Amino acid sequence: MGLYRLLGRNLGRGLFLPAHGRGAALPDQLRILLKKKAGIWDLPELAEIGGPLLEKGEIAKCQNELAESIGASRAWFGVNGATGLLQAALLAIARPGQAVLMPRNVHKSIINACVLGDLIPVIFDIPFSVDLGHHLPPDGIWLEKVLDELGDKQIQIAAAVFVHPTYQGYAEAIRPLISQIHQMKLPVLVDEAHGSHFAINTESDLPESSLTAGADLIVHSLHKSSTGLVQTAVLWLQGELVDPCCVERALGLLQTTSPSALLLASCDASLSEWRTSKGQKKLTRQLDFAKDLHKKLTKDGLPLIENQDPLRLVLNSGSKGINGFDADSWFINHGLIAELPEPATLTFCLGFAQQKGLSFKMNNAWDSLLAASEELQPLQSFDRPPNSLVAIPRMDCGMALRAKSHTVPLDEALGLTAAELVCPYPPGIPFVVPGEEFDQERINWLVSQKRFWLDHIPANLLVVS
Repeated sequence: MGLYRLLGRNLGRGLFLPAHGRGAALPDQLRILLKKKAGIWDLPELAEIGGPLLEKGEIAKCQNELAESIGASRAWFGVNGATGLLQAALLAIARPGQAVLMPRNVHKSIINACVLGDLIPVIFDIPFSVDLGHHLPPDGIWLEKVLDELGDKQIQIAAAVFVHPTYQGYAEAIRPLISQIHQMKLPVLVDEAHGSHFAINTESDLPESSLTAGADLIVHSLHKSSTGLVQTAVLWLQGELVDPCCVERALGLLQTTSPSALLLASCDASLSEWRTSKGQKKLTRQLDFAKDLHKKLTKDGLPLIENQDPLRLVLNSGSKGINGFDADSWFINHGLIAELPEPATLTFCLGFAQQKGLSFKMNNAWDSLLAASEELQPLQSFDRPPNSLVAIPRMDCGMALRAKSHTVPLDEALGLTAAELVCPYPPGIPFVVPGEEFDQERINWLVSQKRFWLDHIPANLLVVS
């Protein structure tokens, strides 16, 4: 068919990322640009335009103005998604051989940054819902236990990474976590890829953004939680704990020297839009719609879970005995395409485009799915992943990833060292990182998950020879 034809297809009601809803919620400035002569916007770093790491030019001006407007010291646009900015931020706050504290649900881009920078990931476990199979964010009391464990094991860290909110829209108060690390005089990087709207709508009942909570480095994905094109993101810096020169050197290592002018314009347009009264009204309208939709669908009998981000609508299909992957296929056939199917849930991203008639469509799809399903029992509870509260890979991540390796069947991996990420979770969240050992509990857990995760659990594992 050809990719260009696939991209032009009508896929039905898209409740997936990017959050601009296939163009419906793109900023007016970007919409006008895209209507101009094809390709006229495809420009290099001309002197007048500049680039994210150049001191002069329109890009530098935009970055400085946006940083000032949001209360940050510096801002850098990214055209390699949140991934590139997270990796550069981590390399800026830790030197080779140093250890960095991070939660078990950290994105794989952070683990890959540890490989690139010869850093030691100190991975701490987080709460887990046995009913939904979801990892939940830690609170201040949980982190205090983690820090006590670090002290008992005499582990010295150079920085900490947190995730706020999660893919499914869970969020605990982030301020206490940041404060606890700052008491140690250490910098904090927050992966707030899914929560840039937390920083924009500060007067609503949304969770507090890590920007206002005082994090040193914050990464927002502008296609996940704003109206930017895919691959657009922004890195914010504030406080005195991180040297901006270190950030720029790290960005220079990982960012392209030929950034897309279109993507840079998208960064500017999506962030600038939130500064206007029209943009603020758009966000407020969508948040109000999402809250009303959740109430209405729940009243109509859809088993929706409670989370902290109204723009993430999570259906608990497992409560009716229906696997989330099966529910996903059914909804797709009924013109509703979700973002994230999991064994017990189906997550829809409402984004910022208007969704007229959505409650009617979702009710119809769910009612017909129930009618087509046999009498089913709720899914069994999920086994908690057998993770210790604090873990350090027994082998350097980079060494394990680059070592001579071979594959073994899952049930023959006992005592061997992982040579790759094992990620049966939502996109990019590792259960095992390179350098970690496969013990019997981990193997048993992976085997047990086959009944839930279908073909998502690997039959063979890549291990260090």
